[in-house]
Amino acid sequence: KPYTVVVLMNATPKWLSLTRDERSKFVEKELTPIFIRVSKTVKIRLFDSEYFHSSISDFMIVSTTNLRDYQLLIELLRDTKIYGAPYFEIKDIIVGQENLFEDFNEQFKKENQ
Repeated sequence: KPYTVVVLMNATPKWLSLTRDERSKFVEKELTPIFIRVSKTVKIRLFDSEYFHSSISDFMIVSTTNLRDYQLLIELLRDTKIYGAPYFEIKDIIVGQENLFEDFNEQFKKENQ
């Protein structure tokens, strides 16, 4: 089953002080190549939430069956200004697998028959 990773972030004043054009260029030149590099096994979706949450301005949902490539994604992001300036404060990372309890229930039934 694929892993789903939710990365909760909050934009810092350094990010917010960039012009919209500078932000777009950063995404295009720095982030898009990273996303492409892991795209065979890692799907990335970016969301804005600043209109609805006071301490989480953005979040990323990552889906993968390959945790090593997810690790590569995070390591490559750590080498950018996302972490370094920092442009975003990483508030939390949540990892899960959809309906994993069903797999456990099946295994539990087999072991207890």
